Amino acid sequence: MDHSGHGMTMDLPPFTLERGLEFSADPFFLIGSVLGLALYGWGVLRLRRRGDSWPVGRTVSFVIGVLTIALVMCTKLNDYGMVMFSVHMVQHMVISMLSPILLLLGAPMTLALRALPVAGRGRKGPRELLLALLHSRYMRTITHPAFTIPMFIASLYALYFTPLFDFLMGSKAGHIGMMVHFLAVGLVFFWPIMGVDPGPHRPGYVMRMLELFAGMPFHAFFGIALMMASEPMVQTYIDPPSSLGIDALTDQQAAGGIAWAFSEIPSVVVLIALVFQWYGSEQRQARRKDRAADRDGDKELEAYNAYLASLAARGR
Repeated sequence: MDHSGHGMTMDLPPFTLERGLEFSADPFFLIGSVLGLALYGWGVLRLRRRGDSWPVGRTVSFVIGVLTIALVMCTKLNDYGMVMFSVHMVQHMVISMLSPILLLLGAPMTLALRALPVAGRGRKGPRELLLALLHSRYMRTITHPAFTIPMFIASLYALYFTPLFDFLMGSKAGHIGMMVHFLAVGLVFFWPIMGVDPGPHRPGYVMRMLELFAGMPFHAFFGIALMMASEPMVQTYIDPPSSLGIDALTDQQAAGGIAWAFSEIPSVVVLIALVFQWYGSEQRQARRKDRAADRDGDKELEAYNAYLASLAARGR
């Protein structure tokens, strides 16, 4: 492993997990990934069969988002993440920052609301239950910036700098629960910011950018703290297998560099998406105004011209 300032390459030798734990191809995330792709594909096919369109870009984004989760949780990367802090940090950053953005750009809630059938009068089917959940007090709470930003920050500092991380890494259930938490926190943090799917909070574009930048610097500070530490800070990775030929402190510094770098990547991706959304919103608003002007014979312009004519008459 090269940890020079010019870059980092990983040459991961084989090793045997201690304590008999086998984490590659985690069945929980494997089943979840397959189920997510199947349900999304069903929704797209249902729309197309009835003659409705669905943007290809959204489908591609969702599929890539699911595949990124499968990559870090259902391959040998998951095994190395159990004994190498740097690989674990790659898992954490991908599943909490990159995967949620890609999934949200796929607009799965919008697809579900369009694909699910409407229940009969007086009944509640899956579509009605989903709508009720999206507009519930619970969703208003967990997607509010007063909740999402502190949770986004606490998921780093309160986990890695306390014994909680070592406790969760001590069992398969704890490890899965931690990764599910990372994914959930990323989804609720970026959901109001991305603004693709319907939700209880719909802030303006400037406010979305402020929410984004309110959380990102703390990721950078977290990474810097790991890089600047003079001794290993996480007990789980204090004694890596000798077959890997790595030093715990050097590996921790690499993990800090990964956390620091990932604080920039999502910011760029989200900002690009927000700019395109903002531009599209302005274009749609302009088209609505044009259609309204066509319907009423451009009465607003006529009224404005009449106002100017009255001012000119007063001047004369």
